[in-house]
Amino acid sequence: MEIPKDMILNLLRERGQHDQVGQAEQELPDQVDPEQHGGLLSKFGLDPSDLLKLAGGGGGLGGKFGL
Repeated sequence: MEIPKDMILNLLRERGQHDQVGQAEQELPDQVDPEQHGGLLSKFGLDPSDLLKLAGGGGGLGGKFGL
């Protein structure tokens, strides 16, 4: 499952990681695959498996961002 980069940037902002937003914006692709880009996500303190769970439904990113 791919997650739009903008949604991840918003998540970083919500978590108060404003200093990492610019770096993530430059390094992440437009569509982020948590499995494929796990190393990059970890670099920003994001757990790829948590993102997959959140994006998969049950509220979280899926409900928040309409995935």
